Amino acid sequence: MTNVIEVCDVWKAYDKLEVLKGISFNVSEGEVKVVFGPSGSGKSTLLRVINMLTPPDKGEVFLRGESLTKAKGDLSTMRSRIGFVFQQFNLFTHLKAIDNVSIGPRLVLGMTKEEAHEVAHRALEKVRMADWSHHYPAELSGGQQQRIGIARSIAMNPDVILFDEPTSALDPELIGEVLQVMLDIAKEGTTMIVVTHEMGFARAVSDEMIFMDGGVIVETGTPQHFFQNPQSKRAIDFLHKLEVLYGQAEFQNEII
Repeated sequence: MTNVIEVCDVWKAYDKLEVLKGISFNVSEGEVKVVFGPSGSGKSTLLRVINMLTPPDKGEVFLRGESLTKAKGDLSTMRSRIGFVFQQFNLFTHLKAIDNVSIGPRLVLGMTKEEAHEVAHRALEKVRMADWSHHYPAELSGGQQQRIGIARSIAMNPDVILFDEPTSALDPELIGEVLQVMLDIAKEGTTMIVVTHEMGFARAVSDEMIFMDGGVIVETGTPQHFFQNPQSKRAIDFLHKLEVLYGQAEFQNEII
């Protein structure tokens, strides 16, 4: 199976604080990788390194065999093939939903306004926001704004979409609508790397889970492995804390 993303021995430090210490893994076509672990373990930095928002100090990242860290061509063009959904929605407040989604295809992919709006409308339909296409961000709930953010990534037809704790800024009652959209696009074969603590989503969607702590990958495995037989003490302790925090029933539930 084709590797879409290859992360090879990536290191990153801020001053003397080492945040990533030799991270390596691959993401295949259509695969969903879930990255989880305690705060400060390097998860968000890892996503920023993959997208070259934060270049690594050592190591390489490849997009379909092309090095992002040693890009010979236009890095901006290569980065446009990697979608990024942030914790905060980062929408343009002065633009309607349809224009927030169509601006990338117009300015980056060179589409006409009409072409970009058609692509944006299809993306909004995928995230169940077509009826809200002419609303401004201030007129939308947090969950709706995050779905617009996901549509914005979809509209660029990326090779992979990175999700950095996409539900962390949402009220509890809005989390489900965003996770359902992510589940839908995962089922369509979208290649995804998702940083999240939503274990029900991870169990339902991920092909492989990566547990990080202290800037290293401590343990990897299928959802079945982590929910039934995690091996490392750090993973066992962290999963237990999540179970205590969210309750056993909610922690174990799958998204349907």
